[in-house]
Amino acid sequence: MQTPLIADPFALMLNPEAVFSAIERSERLSGLQRRVCRPLDKPLLANTARDQHDAEIDAEPDLVEEESEACAAL
Repeated sequence: MQTPLIADPFALMLNPEAVFSAIERSERLSGLQRRVCRPLDKPLLANTARDQHDAEIDAEPDLVEEESEACAAL
């Protein structure tokens, strides 16, 4: 006779075999469509708009430097 699956998640951690056997017997889980998704395996696409914006920001002079130079001139 099989023991009923305990609803307490902490008790389930003590008996993982019961969890795996319940998963294997589940008709609802076996009816699910399965597919493997690996989004991190896709090559990175270049974000040219972001790269262009970053280059424009890097090309601008720093305002902090301009203000400190203006204060030093006084």
